[in-house]
Amino acid sequence: MNAHSAELSKKVSRERLEKAGQMAMPLGAEQREDLIERGDDGGRPEDLAADRALVVTDFTPPVASPSERLMRFAFGMGVSHSTIVAPFRKPLRPRLLATVQSPLEGDRAAGMALRAGHFYIHGVKAPFAQVDMGPLGNLSPPFEKVVQGFTWLQDLSSSGALPQCRPVGERLLAAWLEANPATGKGPAWHVENAGLRLMNWLVHAPLLISGTDRTQRDRVLGVIGDTARWLDRNVRKADDRLGEVIGWCAVIAAGLLLPEGKPRRLYGEAGLAKALGEAVGIDGGLLSRSPDAQMQAIASLIDLRACYQAAEREPPKLLATMLQMLVPPLMALTHGDGGLGNWQGSGATRASRLNRLIAASGVRTRPLKDPNGWGYQRVTARKSTLVLDGAPPPQGKHARHGCASTLAFEFSHGEQRLIVNCGGAALAGGQVPVRIEQGLRATAAHSTMVLGDANSTAVLIDGKLGSGVGEVEIDTRQVKLENGSATRIEASHDGYATRFGLLHRRILMLRDDGQELRGEDVLVPSGRKGKRGKVPFAIRFHLGRHIEASISDGGKGASLLLPDGVLWQFVTGADSVGLEESLWVDGNGKPHPVQQLVIEGLASRGGGNFAWLLKRMG
Repeated sequence: MNAHSAELSKKVSRERLEKAGQMAMPLGAEQREDLIERGDDGGRPEDLAADRALVVTDFTPPVASPSERLMRFAFGMGVSHSTIVAPFRKPLRPRLLATVQSPLEGDRAAGMALRAGHFYIHGVKAPFAQVDMGPLGNLSPPFEKVVQGFTWLQDLSSSGALPQCRPVGERLLAAWLEANPATGKGPAWHVENAGLRLMNWLVHAPLLISGTDRTQRDRVLGVIGDTARWLDRNVRKADDRLGEVIGWCAVIAAGLLLPEGKPRRLYGEAGLAKALGEAVGIDGGLLSRSPDAQMQAIASLIDLRACYQAAEREPPKLLATMLQMLVPPLMALTHGDGGLGNWQGSGATRASRLNRLIAASGVRTRPLKDPNGWGYQRVTARKSTLVLDGAPPPQGKHARHGCASTLAFEFSHGEQRLIVNCGGAALAGGQVPVRIEQGLRATAAHSTMVLGDANSTAVLIDGKLGSGVGEVEIDTRQVKLENGSATRIEASHDGYATRFGLLHRRILMLRDDGQELRGEDVLVPSGRKGKRGKVPFAIRFHLGRHIEASISDGGKGASLLLPDGVLWQFVTGADSVGLEESLWVDGNGKPHPVQQLVIEGLASRGGGNFAWLLKRMG
């Protein structure tokens, strides 16, 4: 969004976000143009070729003949693929039909740690012997995903030549097989973990079965076949939509790379189309609203596309269309340093990692100009970027680390992040302690207003959310100022209406030169009459790293000195502003100590307003 943005006024509710998961009709040329971020000169966006246009096209399985539809139906009813393909022939022995070349790069440091005998996950080293891979292993979520999903194979493949890496892959696979003798038991058999594991086994097979031990090779191929059959029956039982998408990708990969796999591939393509239709909103954002989940979905589709290429089959148009849709919303949450913001449990992913993923996707596009369908508002002005959470939190069936962050914002100027959210709930269990995971999902961990030290939406265990924000009203427009013009966002939510009888309305105005951000937080009675009494409030502004903050003599403002020597001034109309400790989690799961500005006091239940200003000096 920029100075040429048209006025936008709408309401966003949980129900509307859910309906956004139902794929719409194809977009026209004018609508496609509106979806692409304009250049700094405010001119027209670059013309996109047909294969690069962000068009919601066909989200049904590839066209199938009557016999193929019958195959798909029979496989879905439980008939084995060998019976369907060759009913009078003995089933073929398991083998891999092709070697996959994935364009995704792993973490070389993590791969080198594996070769040295350690898992290295979000900055935490753990010797192999200390990691319980079995059904009773109580691994933290980040360790469980890496260990049970075999995502470490990608890191290992990036750390050296095959002869150097294969012994490590074979050793860890043998340990895992010994620890998990029974199919279907323990965390290894959560659908997402099983899907990740099967996909990584197929994509990185040379690290596991290219040795001279034929007995071990046959055993591994047998386990691959067993895992594929288990996923065939259980993929729809995933904990959430993303897990189901990952499971379907693995089912299709097995159909492409294992013998007699056509019925499985047809079955998987139909399931993936349906799962994506239920997981992805109209503008390409996952309904979990998580940048981390968005990246996982993109990576799974990239690996699946590589499996089609290895099998010398043309990937269905669905894959290209989905990648074209998924990348622009993700880019819309980047700051001036090219990295992602901290939203819905994600850490601040570095630009280098994001760029590698986008390069592997093959998608060339600009950030989605108006990601409001994903629940975010984005404003860019010269070197400044403002992102606002303008929607209710995700529903439970989509959320993994859902956060009560409605109306929180992040703000950056150039490569420096000034206002951030803590983030990192999804990375708890590495360097981020598990005990603070729920605190990182709380409203107070985000740069917004908190009433009565309560969350705007209830934060529950297991990543779920309870009652709270049900509807958000948004109005975005260009306004004239005495010294120029600005983009004005006015948004409100009803998360505190039931408990305190108040609506929170936030007004943000970013001047078009990017030098000034004005804000006002307003409390409005939700009923005809305001209730009596007062309620404690706090408006929190978590500061970026390396910012030296000091409160002014009068206590009504603060000076923010950036590492490059630039000074920003924060001023409030409230009685005072305080300075407290906070933390910020980067994309590697490392928490960094930062500070936060806090405006707090007692607000009348009849309403009130609190204005503030953030301005670049000099």
